[in-house]
Amino acid sequence: MITIAIDAMGGDHGLEVTIPASANVVDSHQQINLILVGLEAQIRKKLDQHRCANRDRISVQPASEIVAMDDPPALSIRKKKDSSMRVAINLVKDGVADACVSAGNTGALMGTAKFVLGTIRGIDRPAICAILPRITGSTYILDLGANVDVSPEILFQFGIMGSQLIESHEERSNPTVGLLNIGVEEGKGDETIKAAAELFKNSSLNYVGYVEADHIFMGGTDLIVCDGVLGNVALKASEGVAQFIMSVIKQEFTSSVFNKLSALAARPTLNAVKSRLDHRRYNGANLIGLNAVVVKSHGSADATGFRHAIEYAMKSSGSGLVERISQHIAARMETEAVRENASTA
Repeated sequence: MITIAIDAMGGDHGLEVTIPASANVVDSHQQINLILVGLEAQIRKKLDQHRCANRDRISVQPASEIVAMDDPPALSIRKKKDSSMRVAINLVKDGVADACVSAGNTGALMGTAKFVLGTIRGIDRPAICAILPRITGSTYILDLGANVDVSPEILFQFGIMGSQLIESHEERSNPTVGLLNIGVEEGKGDETIKAAAELFKNSSLNYVGYVEADHIFMGGTDLIVCDGVLGNVALKASEGVAQFIMSVIKQEFTSSVFNKLSALAARPTLNAVKSRLDHRRYNGANLIGLNAVVVKSHGSADATGFRHAIEYAMKSSGSGLVERISQHIAARMETEAVRENASTA
């Protein structure tokens, strides 16, 4: 059984989303237990309003505080030690839960998780890694907003972590890796990305070179590495474009009686398009590089989206992800030590 701690109070909608999503998950997966963390009376009241055949696999852990979406990360760490977010992460640290899921304040979640759980030895900074759909299959991309200023070495660490995430999730060996850049030519980009490219070239990773933003959805690269600014812009832009396309399709098919009749005939195709462009299916980003599994849900996610985030955490928990990253980082540190000793001999 896998046990996941849920920050039930986090996100824009709190219990209105986390409770129905949790009930759906335990009724759909027999191998999971959930611990809902937050204001106990409110959680139990909301649970009583939802039918759940497997209520016995949902427990409640009281927490007296809530991290607001605009709380500074430092404040949440120092002052809100009994928040639903902090208590959920503590359950992972104490071994009570295998993973934590929260839709709360991203900065506070990353800061608290790093403070409580620590990072894998050899990892300078954790990153946010998520999955985006492409024309065939899916693309993993990191970092999506946790790190603004990064060094070439940190970008390379992102590549190692992302590669191991793909291998553990997809059972796909030697995934391809690209660096997000303003062009694919060798001379493009700033000095940081050029130096990072050299690290990738001289590594055992399956590096394919620079890729541009359209490659995220139309290319064939399994993992795309970038700093948090580029990644977050790409993520938010893609969500906006998907919603824009669906809105335009809806407007056009409802603009006249003839178009409404056409929509009835095209309904199966329209439903398929809607499903493929539904960003809720890809909700859930791994805070990768920590000593345990922590998954960030989009703050505005609905129950369907949050359910996918819980299922993503379940998949990560059973994949041995942390151990895989630790082993590969340790091997890299050993290799670098040998090279350093050789150069000084």
